[in-house]
Amino acid sequence: MGQKHYLFLVIIITILNLEIEYSMSVNGGNDKEALLGLKSSLDPSTALNNWSGNDICKWVGVKQCLRGRVSKLVLENMKLTGTINSTHLNQLDQIRVLSFKQNSISGQIPNLSGLVNLKSVYFSHNNFSGEFPASLITLHRLKIVVLSNNQLSGEIPVTVVSIKRLYCLYLDDNRFSGGVPPLNQSGLKLLNLSNNQLSGEIPVTPVLVKFNATSFSGNVGLCGDAINIECGLASSPAGSPENPPVGKSHRHRRIRNIIIIASSIGGFLLLCVFITLVVICCNKKSKKRSVEEGGKVAAAAVEGGGGGGGSGGATTSGKNGGSRFSPEGDDGGIGKLVFFGGGDSPEMSYSLEDLLKASAETLGRGTVGSTYKAVMESGFIVTVKRLKDARYPRVEEFRRHVDVIGWLRHQNLVPLRAYFQAKEERLLVYDYFPNGSLFSLIHGSRTSAGGKPLHWTSCLKIAEDLATGLLYIHQNPGLTHGNLKSSNVLLGSDFESCITDYGLMSFKNPDFPEESSASSLFYRAPECRDPRKPLTQPADVYSFGVLLLELLTGKTPFQDLVLEHGSNIPKWVKSVREEETESGDEPTSSGNEASEEKLTALLNIAMACISLAPENRPVMKEVLRMIRETRAEGAHVSSNSSDHSPGRWSDTVQSLPRDEHLSI
Repeated sequence: MGQKHYLFLVIIITILNLEIEYSMSVNGGNDKEALLGLKSSLDPSTALNNWSGNDICKWVGVKQCLRGRVSKLVLENMKLTGTINSTHLNQLDQIRVLSFKQNSISGQIPNLSGLVNLKSVYFSHNNFSGEFPASLITLHRLKIVVLSNNQLSGEIPVTVVSIKRLYCLYLDDNRFSGGVPPLNQSGLKLLNLSNNQLSGEIPVTPVLVKFNATSFSGNVGLCGDAINIECGLASSPAGSPENPPVGKSHRHRRIRNIIIIASSIGGFLLLCVFITLVVICCNKKSKKRSVEEGGKVAAAAVEGGGGGGGSGGATTSGKNGGSRFSPEGDDGGIGKLVFFGGGDSPEMSYSLEDLLKASAETLGRGTVGSTYKAVMESGFIVTVKRLKDARYPRVEEFRRHVDVIGWLRHQNLVPLRAYFQAKEERLLVYDYFPNGSLFSLIHGSRTSAGGKPLHWTSCLKIAEDLATGLLYIHQNPGLTHGNLKSSNVLLGSDFESCITDYGLMSFKNPDFPEESSASSLFYRAPECRDPRKPLTQPADVYSFGVLLLELLTGKTPFQDLVLEHGSNIPKWVKSVREEETESGDEPTSSGNEASEEKLTALLNIAMACISLAPENRPVMKEVLRMIRETRAEGAHVSSNSSDHSPGRWSDTVQSLPRDEHLSI
C-alpha cells in the first residue's frame, strides 16, 4: 500500500513539473508574440530585423532572460517611431528594466500596470505627450523613473509619494505644471524636475531639503529655500494679481531672516576676533599652524588667511564672466574666493563666507591633501580639496597654474569651480558628484583588492569616456593628470565617467611621504615613481592602461602588474574572468566569439599602454581611435545595450554602497 502511495506521489510531481514547463514555454511564446507586436508598431526603419528565430533571448535589445522570459528590454537610439501598444507590452510581465531612450516614440506613455516586476523605466528623449502615467503609482517594485525630454504636461500627481522604493525621479525638460509633490521617500537619492512650468512653494520635507537648486531650476513660478527665492516676491511683478501685498507672515519671516543674518554676522565677527588672537599666539610660537580637520571648512580657510575671511567685501567681475569675492583688507590676491566659469553655473551664487560656514565631511586623504564634502547653510553641496601637505608656490605661480586647470571644461572632467588661497592655505572647490567613484562601482564597499570585472561593453564605454577626457587634458601643452586611478574617476548623473584631481601633482611636496593607498604607486609608470622625477603625458597613458586592466579583472593593482605577470597579462586577465564566469559572478554571459574579440582588443590596447618604454606607448589620440574602432565594430553584434543603457549598469552597479541592489 505504501508503495502505491509512493508511485502515486511520483506521478503527481511529474504531472506538476510538466505543467510548469508547459506554462513556461507558453509564456515564452507569449513574450515572442509580444515583442513582434511591439516591432510592428514601432520599427519602420527595420532596426530590429534580427528579431527572428525561437530564441528570443538572443534578439537585439533583449539584455537578459529569466527562465526563458524577457527580464531586461533595452531598445535605445534605434530610430523607433509610432506609439507603444500597451496590450503587447503588458504581456512582458517579467520585465525588470525597460528602456526606450533616445527614439522618436509619440503618443501617451502606455499603461504599464501589467509589468508588476518592473524596477526601472527609461522613456527619456522621445516625443511622449499626455499626463504623468498613473499606472506607475501601482508598481510596488519601481525604483527608477526617467521621463526627461518629452512633451508631458499636467500636474505631477501627489500620489507619486506612494512609490515607496523610489530611488531616482527624472522629469526634467517637459511641460509639467502645478506644484512639487511632498516627496519624502527615504531612498530617493536622484531628483530632477528642472525646466518645466512648476509653481508654488517647494515643500519642506526631510528628503526634499537635501536637493539643491539644480533639481528645480528653470521653473519660473517656484519659490522656497531650495532655490533661494522667497515666496511672494520673485514670481511676479510687484502689485500684480499674482503677487499680492506682503502679509503679516511675510513680515515675520523678514524679521526672522534679519535676526538670523545679524546673529550670523555677529557670530562671525566674534569668530574672526578669536581666530586673530589664536594667530597672534601661534606667531609667538614660531607661527606653528594648527588646523583641526573634519570640522568646518571655515577653520581651514580663516586660520590660513588671518583676516582674509571678514564679513565685509565687494563682488567684482572676474575672467570671462566669472566673479570674485574680495574681503576688505585684501592684499595682492590674498583671501579671495575666485570663481571660474560663473556664467555656466547659476548655482554658484555663494560667497566666501558661505563656504567658510559650511559643515564638512571628510571624503578621503590623498597625495596632495584632503577632500571634503561641504554642505552650505543653503543646502548647496560642493567638494572642497584642501592642499594641506602640498608645496606652497608663490601667489602668482599658484594662480597661473590654477587658471590653466580652472578654465578646462569637458563632459568627462569634473569642473574646478573656484579656489581660495591665503598664506599657506589652498582650497579648491569642485562640483559634488553623489554617485561616487569608479572605484566604488568596481569594488563596492570592499577594501581588499578583489572586485567584480565589468562586462566588455561597460569597459569600452568607460574606456572611451576616460580616453576622451585625458586627451582633452593632453591637448593643453605641458599639462598632465599625474595621478590617474579609479578613485579619481567620478560617476556623473548618467553614470558617465568624469576625471578629477587633474593637474594637481605639480603641487606635491616631494619631501612629504605618500598618504594615499599603496596601490596608487602601481598606477604610475615606472619612470615616474620617484617623486622628484617630472610627470609626463606618456606616464598618464601607462596609468590609463593599468586602469583598463582593473576594469577587466576587478583587481586593484596592489602589486606591479607588469613585473608580476609580464607578457602573461592577457592570460592572467582571461583566467580571472573565467573564474568569475564559473562562479556565476560574471556580469553577463560573454562566452561567444564576439565577446572574445572585444576582450582581446581591449587587452591589446592595455598592453600597448603599459609598455615599459615610454616611447613605445601610443599617444592618447591613438588610444581613443583604437577604442572607438573597437566599439564601432561591436555595435552590430552586441545585444545587450547601447552606450548609455541602464541595463549596461544593472549588474555592475550592485557593487555601489547603496540601500538595495538597483537595476540601472
